[in-house]
Amino acid sequence: MKAEEKITEMLDWGKVSAPLVQAEDALARLDERLRASPIREGWVSRTHFSDACASLWIEGGLAHLEDLVLHDAQMDARAPTAEIIRAGRVLGARRRILSMAPGWALSTDGLAALRGGAFLPEGEGMAEKPPESDEADGEGAWLDDGGSDPDDPLAAELAALDAALAGAARALERKPALDPDERDPLVYDLDWDENERMEQWRGAVGLTADLPPVLAAAMLAALWDDIEPLQHAPWLGRLLASALLRQRGKTRSHLLCVNSGARAVPRLRLKQADSNAKILFWLAAVLAAAEQGQKDHDRWLLARASRAGKLKGRRGNSHLPAALDLALAKPIVTAELLAQELKVSARAGQNLIAELGLRELTGRRRYRAWGIL
Repeated sequence: MKAEEKITEMLDWGKVSAPLVQAEDALARLDERLRASPIREGWVSRTHFSDACASLWIEGGLAHLEDLVLHDAQMDARAPTAEIIRAGRVLGARRRILSMAPGWALSTDGLAALRGGAFLPEGEGMAEKPPESDEADGEGAWLDDGGSDPDDPLAAELAALDAALAGAARALERKPALDPDERDPLVYDLDWDENERMEQWRGAVGLTADLPPVLAAAMLAALWDDIEPLQHAPWLGRLLASALLRQRGKTRSHLLCVNSGARAVPRLRLKQADSNAKILFWLAAVLAAAEQGQKDHDRWLLARASRAGKLKGRRGNSHLPAALDLALAKPIVTAELLAQELKVSARAGQNLIAELGLRELTGRRRYRAWGIL
């Protein structure tokens, strides 16, 4: 079935109008509250972690929040599992989408970056340097490195190593799409045409341009589940639906935690064959995400206000304000994490935790972690 037919079939205004209005209102209230919030950056950073874990939960995986925080800080207490690595990919994608322009994620370049360039023909949507630039960065590049001695063999070796690394990075950036005949049949279904499916889904994006933003996002999330453009990245469709809300100006201050909302909604409707039931599920997910976001914001703002008195009378070079901001931005903190982020000793990190009165979350003697709530 073509995307145009799916769009026509999926719309039933009598069923979606009331849930759509509720979701639109809740999302607008959350975004306006975050716009002028003093803890917006901390809220955004913290929800990136929770939404990444929720994405794994939706797919039947389990990624512990504390393990993801430590993995992100490169302080793993143990070897990361496959689920933690996948959650790290979702976390990185959310940060990348929010750091770029609102329309970047759904553009050709954005999709290429988020997918790794797998569906694009070689060179399309990627800025390639001319071949002669390889020479400029390779042999002889060290001659222009101010003050380096061309007769020094160590300098020459280091320059050659830098040139090799730069060439490898450029090669990865312009890596062409995998030919279907070259894909490993143990990893890929060779009959699964990702290019065609992705183009079909992208065509639906244009067809929803005149619809309300929340409804368009819900429909595109449902269509992604139906079309399944990518074999190994089902989570990307949900992030692109959130990116669409940001592109359309509905969420200017944050990237919607649609995975967290979907986790809070009963999933029976998503498994039904009725397209309207799937749209209603994603509208309910948007509503749940917006309402939970407001509750979390108020709780974290209250937790910050309750500790603001501890900052009074401190020296200008005190690390306590930065430690409080870090505790708000991370779901958990450890003494080592505070020491690494604030460039202090581990003992000083423990003192900061005690001064802030953070709550211990693990109850262990080793790998102890604390949270502000």
